Amino acid sequence: MTRPSLATAFLTSAALVAFAGNSILCRLALGRGLIDPISFTTLRVVGGALALAVLVVVSHGPTGLAQGRWPAALALVLYAIPFSLAYTSLDTGLGALVLFAAVQLSMLALAVVSGERLRAPQIAGSCIAFAGLLYLCWPGGTGAPSSLAIVLMLVAGTAWGVYSVLGRHFAEPLVATAGNFLFAVPFVVLASLLTVSDVQSTPEGAALALISGVLTSGLGYAVWYSALRSITTTTAATVQLSVPVLASIGGVLLLSETPTLRLVVASVVILGGIAVSLRALPRSLAKSTSPGATN
Repeated sequence: MTRPSLATAFLTSAALVAFAGNSILCRLALGRGLIDPISFTTLRVVGGALALAVLVVVSHGPTGLAQGRWPAALALVLYAIPFSLAYTSLDTGLGALVLFAAVQLSMLALAVVSGERLRAPQIAGSCIAFAGLLYLCWPGGTGAPSSLAIVLMLVAGTAWGVYSVLGRHFAEPLVATAGNFLFAVPFVVLASLLTVSDVQSTPEGAALALISGVLTSGLGYAVWYSALRSITTTTAATVQLSVPVLASIGGVLLLSETPTLRLVVASVVILGGIAVSLRALPRSLAKSTSPGATN
């Protein structure tokens, strides 16, 4: 593997900013009450499906749109809806950190269940990350987050972990992701119909949801898959450690959020533990961590 080019570095950086942007846009819309979480999710999924569909039709023809899978689509929905619900109360960086930790820890747990033998650094790193997550989520004290919101984000991260593991079997991740987004549309539309009495939306909120779907989700994934062709899977997994940091910076600059001491300490512990685990990932598991695990 040759050293990644400047173009690859640019694509990788753009994708990571897009992934962090999902958290920022969601919190920006929901934290200010510009739209309800189910409507945000529906517009995000529909927008992402349309953007990805256009890319796939241009590159592979319309037959590529039939390659989605219902289990993966369901996992996508079980990520997207709790993700939005959690961001009605969680700060941007906190939500991204909990999501990222849940994704990586759930994938390691699934690896164990499937018979994967973890190495000592993976076990140690997972224990460190889990301890940091417990500290972050422990009720009481200064900076303690909402318990329900934390549970929702843990559900979202676990669902995305399942989606990422299912993604190990996708021959063409971009095509499969487009199909999965299209298959997810009926689920989110049904969720909107079931909660129609709670619908509230402003033009600004709808615009933020569509930007999240089209740009930071749909086009973000396309850019990420392009970058993956030129970097190792371990590098791809490791650089995603920057996403919670980028989300926190965005929350401070755009939403005037103030990081608490609890969040700073937990971030160091969780990201440090995950970094230890990722450096020791077997190749088979590393392949499943790369397709945008934190978005």
